[in-house]
Amino acid sequence: MKTFNGVYTDGRQDRIVYPLGGIGAGMIGLEGTGALSHVSLRGKPELQHLPLLFSTMTVLGENPEARILEGPVPSWKVFDTRSGPNGGAAGGQNGRHYGLPRMKECSFTSRFPFGDIQLKDETLPVSVSLTGWSPFIPSDTDHSSLPVAGLEYTFRNESEQQVDLVYAFHAYNFMSLGSGGAGVRQTEGGFVLSQSPVEDQPWSGGAFSAVTDRPGTTVHTKWFQGPIWFDALTMLWKTIEKGGSLPYSEPEASGGRTGPGGSLYVPLQLQPGEEKRICLRLCWHVPVTDQRHGAASPEVEGFGDMTHRPWYAGKFAEIGEVEAYWRESYDVLRSRTAVFTDTFYRSDVPDEILEAVSANLTILKSPTVMRQPDGKLWAWEGSFDTEGSCYGTCTHVWNYAQGLPHLFSDLERGMRESELAEGLDETGHQAFRLPLPIVPAVHDYYAAADGQLGGIMKVYREWRIAGDLEWLRSRWEPLKKSLHYCMDTWDPDRLGVLVEPHHNTYDIEFWGPDPMCSSIYIGALKAASLMSVALGEDGSVYADLYAKGKAYMECELFNGEYYEQRTTWEGLRAELPTLGMDAGNVQYSEEAYEIFKREGPKYQYGRGCLADGLLGAWLAAVCGLGDILDPAQVKSHLLSVYKYNFKADLSGHANPQRPGFALGREGGLLLCTWPRGGEPLLPLQYSHETWTGIEYQVASHLMLAGHRDEALEIVRACRSRYDGRVRNPFAEYECGLWYGRAMASYALIGAYYGIRYDAVERKLHMRHDAPDNFRCFIATATGFGIVGRKEGVPFIEAAEGVIDAAFMERS
Repeated sequence: MKTFNGVYTDGRQDRIVYPLGGIGAGMIGLEGTGALSHVSLRGKPELQHLPLLFSTMTVLGENPEARILEGPVPSWKVFDTRSGPNGGAAGGQNGRHYGLPRMKECSFTSRFPFGDIQLKDETLPVSVSLTGWSPFIPSDTDHSSLPVAGLEYTFRNESEQQVDLVYAFHAYNFMSLGSGGAGVRQTEGGFVLSQSPVEDQPWSGGAFSAVTDRPGTTVHTKWFQGPIWFDALTMLWKTIEKGGSLPYSEPEASGGRTGPGGSLYVPLQLQPGEEKRICLRLCWHVPVTDQRHGAASPEVEGFGDMTHRPWYAGKFAEIGEVEAYWRESYDVLRSRTAVFTDTFYRSDVPDEILEAVSANLTILKSPTVMRQPDGKLWAWEGSFDTEGSCYGTCTHVWNYAQGLPHLFSDLERGMRESELAEGLDETGHQAFRLPLPIVPAVHDYYAAADGQLGGIMKVYREWRIAGDLEWLRSRWEPLKKSLHYCMDTWDPDRLGVLVEPHHNTYDIEFWGPDPMCSSIYIGALKAASLMSVALGEDGSVYADLYAKGKAYMECELFNGEYYEQRTTWEGLRAELPTLGMDAGNVQYSEEAYEIFKREGPKYQYGRGCLADGLLGAWLAAVCGLGDILDPAQVKSHLLSVYKYNFKADLSGHANPQRPGFALGREGGLLLCTWPRGGEPLLPLQYSHETWTGIEYQVASHLMLAGHRDEALEIVRACRSRYDGRVRNPFAEYECGLWYGRAMASYALIGAYYGIRYDAVERKLHMRHDAPDNFRCFIATATGFGIVGRKEGVPFIEAAEGVIDAAFMERS
């Protein structure tokens, strides 16, 4: 059995929740056992939402056998420590279907965005496989944003006798808010669960549809009403055991009476060895949400009355339109999605890379991301159980994510547009968190140096990916305003490095020149100088300052092994911290202030070896800017990070911060170490932790520097922590599940062979030492396909769209 990119079984499937749904459209989670959970359709994470929602199979005969089409209930769910209806686990799991007979064995395999489950029970003559999926077609953003999911059940007769069975799907009306106006109605081949908007709560309305592709489907829309205890589920199971025959009389539809849920039943007849498939099409429509986050500029009127509306609400007026579109386009979208999957998995990169990349593409199907009717993407950093984590498409977190600009470049360009419009004020200050809905932001907090400067580098990247000079021209004036704000605020003496205290992704300010943020600064300066030339302007001010900054970093911040921070707090323009100061995440008690007087500001890293200490050099490489620092020094820094920060076993590591990301005998890459001594008493506040996004960033940078073995060891350690035994392999977390920074993993697939497409030059770059025979997935703004070499000759094959490229191998 493969260690990576293989089959999850023997308990490794028990933690899996695999997102099904469109980009920013909400999510239904497919568990590794075949269960459905984490139902989040109302514009926010609802990860504890486990409605009664399941499929069954009844094998008919003299003694019918009925099964829930799920594997055994994972032991951790039996006594989940989280509370729930009627006491949750402590109340005996009232209302759950855990006590009903189910299949005895299950396994899970991912071929993103397809999740495949095998279900077996040796006491039955039928085996069952389930494939859950939703459209994912690079560059086709709208079809990839549909509020839909497909569940395909394939039944195989393993016996030598004819088998008659009934497949069924059942759903409690989880759209109901319990305040009236809820209903369950029949539709062609299925049913719709709905909730009409409650007065003064327009966000309360919504609908969910479940429809089969089989004629002759029987639909029940009026489950038995108890009204208490277990009456509804008791009578439902009796109906299931009878293959859909009601043991009671279903009330007439007159009078508006509706039951608490709906079911559909599909009869099948299988000859020995025969297989048949039933496709269950799920879709939903929640046109208005109650989600509004952040603060708007005072010039924005009525922000307090605005709420988020999903993109699909502008395309479809009601659930019937979604249902009809999904029915008509299902086969075509499945075929196109399968082309992506087949193309991606034809890559010859190691399995751990394929797993790391594909596992984190699920972020785009999770509640972490949202999409407005105007098409713009807005995102949390991650997803907590009942709300998003840290609002506003945080610039310094999404700096690391590399999947979106290549797979859906229009969404990434939209993020740049929002940053330089709604996120920017007249001074050039950029709010690193945008409000939802996206409107001009209030500017009452620090700018984030790494996020703001990284955005400038990414404008360069988006230009090179799409090749659209006019788009670049339309962003140029606000970009210059943003860059000059950074120069004036953090480098007033024009040293080419950031000296004044600068906010960053560690939720604090670095005082004095530090290589992480300063490398992003010089990368932004180099990008600005090159964009100036392309636009026919004089960019020498940026080129000259870049040269000064490069020299300063190489001469002053490189210690012979790695780059370190020159912590500075005296002689600056910024005011010094004071006793009792409360500045966001930095507070000074009397004890902390005494340390400040001896060591300087809290949470610096000084002589430490910071894992992403050359983040700007990595961004420059993946953005197409080339080397911005001495390559020998960069390589030395990266190897020092591997030498000092990577731990194959963390048993002896002391982490008083957040240990849940990696601990005990697990391995991981520490954010910061102090191999030469000098660790502050109160060091960088997350320094002893591991973050998957930074592990992937460092690993891909090591690959680009020619050190694959070290890089793969980091990736393997990271993915081994997410093997399904303790953590969900498809929901890496940092501050919330499906954390945006983890999409740094996408850089691995290009870095392994040094592949990068440049639409401006219409050239495809490849490492000079790439093997004579290999294949690798590639996505551009105009299409996706396979690139590689055959007998030493480079080739490119577009699987969909067009990729117009000549080849330029790296020296």
